[in-house]
Amino acid sequence: MEHAGLAARMDRISTDDRILMVPMDHGITLGPVRGLKDIEGTIDAVTRGGADAVLTQKGIAPRVHANLNGAGYVVHLNAGTSIGPDSNDKRPTGTVKGAIRSGADAVSMHINVGSDYEPGQMTFLSELCEEAADYGVPVLAMAYARGANLAGDDPEHDAENLAHAVRLAEECGADLVKTAYSGDSASFEHVCESTRLPVIIAGGSPSGDLRTLKDVRGAMDAGAAGVSMGRTIFQHDDPEAMTAAVSAVVHEDADAEDALSASGL
Repeated sequence: MEHAGLAARMDRISTDDRILMVPMDHGITLGPVRGLKDIEGTIDAVTRGGADAVLTQKGIAPRVHANLNGAGYVVHLNAGTSIGPDSNDKRPTGTVKGAIRSGADAVSMHINVGSDYEPGQMTFLSELCEEAADYGVPVLAMAYARGANLAGDDPEHDAENLAHAVRLAEECGADLVKTAYSGDSASFEHVCESTRLPVIIAGGSPSGDLRTLKDVRGAMDAGAAGVSMGRTIFQHDDPEAMTAAVSAVVHEDADAEDALSASGL
């Protein structure tokens, strides 16, 4: 029975072990950008479109629950800003107990593996996993390969770096992990095989609807459990339709072209 709460909460943020999450914590990092001023309307749209869960910082919780349409809720527990000294320096913004008070089904934390801030973030992640386990609350580790200590032309999308990042998340005690997509299914299969945790991919900067859906298709083919896609969805001209298109790939195994056509985009 000790894992019943954890399993129940995982079910609230997923559908048949697959996950379409829409993070909307960007207000603390970037400010009230397009799609987040009326966050109530955006949450309503993406959850009507098929999102399993949305994610915000704790202070936005009062604006979330009335618009979830039955979806799950994740509270993010660290942050940095684009105008601060270094956006990679993510500092704690809350606790598991506070997230539970906010109605969260799960919590998340960002760690930049390879940055100068990795040691402190790894400590916070490990302590967070210990605290969350006491309450049966799932922890999503957003584990990115990002920082001055990484070499190569594109270290943030290098499959070996990503594999290290997702394995670190498991070793610290996380229940699921989000990371960047390596760019092709073959290399991302190595990433997914490097951990027993469900792996979900980040959306990154918007790159066009079809390109986005092809990346999602490639990640799913490689063994990913889904996506956590922010600006690509919440800043879309039609967030509900874009969510539906991504959902078709994640939950119905649709091809990218078919998903795009079926959504009306």
